[in-house]
Amino acid sequence: MSTHISVPPQLLLERILTLEIVRVTERAAVSAARLRGHGNEKAADQAAVDAMRRELNKLPIEGTVVIGEGERDEAPMLFIGEKVGINAGPKVDIAVDPLEGTTLCAKNMPGSIATMAMADGGTLLHAPDVYMQKIAIGPGYAKGLIELDASPADNVRRLAKAKGVDTSAITVLVLDRPRHSDIINGVRATGAAVRLITDGDVAGVIHCADPDNTGVDMYIGTGGAPEGVLAAVALRCIGGQMQCRLILDTEEKRERARKMGVTDPSFIYGIEDMARGDCLFAATGVTDGSLLSGVKFRKDVIETETVVMRSVTGTVRYIKAQHRQLDKFHLD
Repeated sequence: MSTHISVPPQLLLERILTLEIVRVTERAAVSAARLRGHGNEKAADQAAVDAMRRELNKLPIEGTVVIGEGERDEAPMLFIGEKVGINAGPKVDIAVDPLEGTTLCAKNMPGSIATMAMADGGTLLHAPDVYMQKIAIGPGYAKGLIELDASPADNVRRLAKAKGVDTSAITVLVLDRPRHSDIINGVRATGAAVRLITDGDVAGVIHCADPDNTGVDMYIGTGGAPEGVLAAVALRCIGGQMQCRLILDTEEKRERARKMGVTDPSFIYGIEDMARGDCLFAATGVTDGSLLSGVKFRKDVIETETVVMRSVTGTVRYIKAQHRQLDKFHLD
């Protein structure tokens, strides 16, 4: 007796896209990984951008890049507003960071990833390439537990209380930058620990969604707005809280933001303000890291590890792939 499984066409397409976006980040990661440790950030980033764009343009979508490599005048490819896909299929917003942690890749240090997100058209925040203040924690807490405008010490104390632990049991992830000295001092003053990272705050935010395995309870600091939107998509899928605010400290930045529809420069964005519709998130490891293993080049096989998430189902898949048809990676 055969069983017929019926899947609505819309859902079928979205399920197909779940695997398709994995191919996109895999290609970008492999291209960047060839330049690991070569000390050339621009070349590694360009390799990832080229590969990602090539794969995006094969997808059955009408895609618009809303978070990309920059605005059109400064980015030749995957610029904000660029159309991708074969111009057939669902209208989707695309957010990309083809190589997060360019320095990490150039120095062959842990934690570099290729990442992208896809969402229903018109549902991702169109953010200019500026800095953004961010704070994030994982799932399972009352809404509004953390606040962007509360002090780091206050947020640590709130989280410790909600978790039922002493502040000394809390670890906060912070980008290692001079601008974060007050945050670091504020966190340490409570007895909590600080874990510093040199780059890669998309992965950094994702870490706090799984504190049992990562040892990270909270993320605080200022990083890129594009990375903030990508991280918000991931948290939409796996749960957690995040508050962000664009840093629009010059008239030129405020004007760029206005052109993208940002009317209130001081607005505090929650996850749903940055990623509203059904969305997909994928990241493939370039160098080994605590989130994902990096690309491995074997004699006849290339190995990759990717995490892919979907918000509507809350499904998180880790895909370890062995690629044998190596010509698909455009080795020329």
